[in-house]
Amino acid sequence: MRELLEQVLAIAKAADSAIMAVYGRAFDVTIKQDHSPLTEADRAAHDVIRHGLQALTPTYPILSEEDVEGFSGVGDDGRYWLVDPLDGTKEFIKRNGEFTVNIALIENGVPVLGVVTAPALGTAYVAAEGVGAFKVEKDGQRHAIQVAGQPAEGSTWRVVGSRSHPSPDLAAWLDKLGEHEMLPMGSSLKLCLIAEGKADAYPRLGPTCLWDTGAAHAVVRYAGGRVETLEGEPLSYANPAEKLNPYFVVWGH
Repeated sequence: MRELLEQVLAIAKAADSAIMAVYGRAFDVTIKQDHSPLTEADRAAHDVIRHGLQALTPTYPILSEEDVEGFSGVGDDGRYWLVDPLDGTKEFIKRNGEFTVNIALIENGVPVLGVVTAPALGTAYVAAEGVGAFKVEKDGQRHAIQVAGQPAEGSTWRVVGSRSHPSPDLAAWLDKLGEHEMLPMGSSLKLCLIAEGKADAYPRLGPTCLWDTGAAHAVVRYAGGRVETLEGEPLSYANPAEKLNPYFVVWGH
């Protein structure tokens, strides 16, 4: 699994380069049927990742946000790749750097490998079963990461929130949580903040798709955290025909 993780990281880095080639110049934005934005960077990254994964594991199906129709269904062995070629397109358009490339390997509904790269920041988060979770710094240095653990009684919870998707249900959830401070962040970097111990909780009480969470879910999981529905069940990827996730909370303990 360690070798596969490094190979997937290399594919994600190649997608980073394709994205940054667009980021550095003027680009067009189109609006998809679901009203979300699409740029040529999304498509370029998708092409790089699809070619890379097909060469690496020819028999594993690929579910990518940019080619949902091309997904042939979960493989006989319960495996498939789950890809968001450019997560946080709104952040990309704003040029605030908070966008990511997400590649996850799903096995029987569980993310067993995840790579999250942040092209504009030059950092990455990688994790796999039997390997652990790591942050790769801009200079290539990597170090193991782990969640912070439950905050001590009476202390302030560090809660990650979305820059682009405020939720009306959030205020009631936060009232129940108690004393807290909000940390705004875009894309799947929100989950990665939990994984590296810089935040304690991320409630997502709004719509997300499987590819928005799969890769970073793996990072959180192998860093010792949890990604759970509001009923306390682990977020599952077993039925990719259902593209939308239920509401969920990421816990750093």
